[in-house]
Amino acid sequence: MIVVYTSPGCASCRKVKQWLKDRNLKYIEKNIFSTLLNENEIRHLLMRSENGTEDIISKRSKIIQEKQIDVEEMSVKDLVRFVQQNPSILKRPIIINERNFLVGYDEEEIGAFVPQELRRVACDACTPDCPSYGHCGQTRDSLDQANQPRLKAV
Repeated sequence: MIVVYTSPGCASCRKVKQWLKDRNLKYIEKNIFSTLLNENEIRHLLMRSENGTEDIISKRSKIIQEKQIDVEEMSVKDLVRFVQQNPSILKRPIIINERNFLVGYDEEEIGAFVPQELRRVACDACTPDCPSYGHCGQTRDSLDQANQPRLKAV
């Protein structure tokens, strides 16, 4: 299942949700301001990110700048608590499923979230006379862009 961590007013979050809806991909949206992220969830995001805090924590966030906080010096426990208390420090959107992890909206990389079964159908079986050709065409375009994935596969 695809999980998308979002915030209100985030243009990239809206793009990701629309991209998923356009392809009829089911997802769970977690608004980081209205859903308290639990410790395991934050730890999981940190483990899945290729570069740890650098990938998911915005060092330019107001609270980090004002208080001159060095998240790299924090223990994992303290960092988790800090994220829970200050969810605005998370970059967004964060998109995650069993195999892929992506921060932000990237047209080339987001195609990796299309399930393999749908990839096969879109690439092999759908021809111009298919009633779903328009939808499959979008999927094929996404897959063509994602052929050189830079996502961390787990």
